[in-house]
Amino acid sequence: MESNYSILERYGEDLIARDYITDPAIAREEEIKQLILILLTPEKSGLLVGKAGIGKTAIVEGLAYRIKNNMVPNALFGYSLYKLNVTSLFGNLNVDDQSENRVDLLVKELAKREKTIVFIDEVHLLAKSDGTTNMDFANMFKAGLDRGEIKMIGATTTEEYEQYILRDRAFLRRFQKVDVLEPDQDTTVKIMMGTYPKLEQEMNVKMGYTPFINEKIMRFIVEMTDEYKRIYEISSRYPDISLTVLSNAFTYALFDNSKEVKIKHIYEAVKNARNIYDDAKKKEVERFKEVFKDLILEENLEL
Repeated sequence: MESNYSILERYGEDLIARDYITDPAIAREEEIKQLILILLTPEKSGLLVGKAGIGKTAIVEGLAYRIKNNMVPNALFGYSLYKLNVTSLFGNLNVDDQSENRVDLLVKELAKREKTIVFIDEVHLLAKSDGTTNMDFANMFKAGLDRGEIKMIGATTTEEYEQYILRDRAFLRRFQKVDVLEPDQDTTVKIMMGTYPKLEQEMNVKMGYTPFINEKIMRFIVEMTDEYKRIYEISSRYPDISLTVLSNAFTYALFDNSKEVKIKHIYEAVKNARNIYDDAKKKEVERFKEVFKDLILEENLEL
């Protein structure tokens, strides 16, 4: 008996249906183009591989944004793009009084659905043996991927790609790899400038300065979180490491019941950043006071 139960509806999020304030994938046009070309190729799916915190998920959201706004080739018009947490696929469900494996249910559902792309972050977990069942989840997708019934975008870190996915050649050959590199400082500043309007709307707090000053603030945050100042164990990278500091500044503004992010809130976020070494942070705090001394004087701050 066929079941109408939907794994996508219960556990997934349709990224096409999301309301986007800004383009979530600024300065990632080349990676999105590669992804589109792969998805247009029969029997191929995309695999985003890169370090943690560099925006692999943002690239997929950028693709969804473009599909939603008809900024893609006609062949992708009308597609839905579901994001699934891979851990939600582990285990069984009772459907029509029968115990069904979630991955199996998803594979059957995707085989029946047209114009559907599924995005699975941490896709290496499918190729990694399950400690409780030893079930080969990757193998359950292979036939559908081969027949083109399943269009998938997977994302994983470089380390996990090498440790798990490279070992499963049969799973790997269904995918075409897209290398996602950490953006440079100038690109990260552009990403920050394009992202803060989203923070403004989400948190109902505005940046309190002109675009020129805002860019100066963004560049300072990017410079203070460069590679040689980061705490190694956190392993966050551009743009995430910089966006975390900026987001914290918005939080400090909310704490102050302020409708604007002012220089004192940026200072608090810089001073209390947890993702760079303490000795580097002390130097950056002093540099902050020098770079923004005019604003500090103008706003009569004692930092």
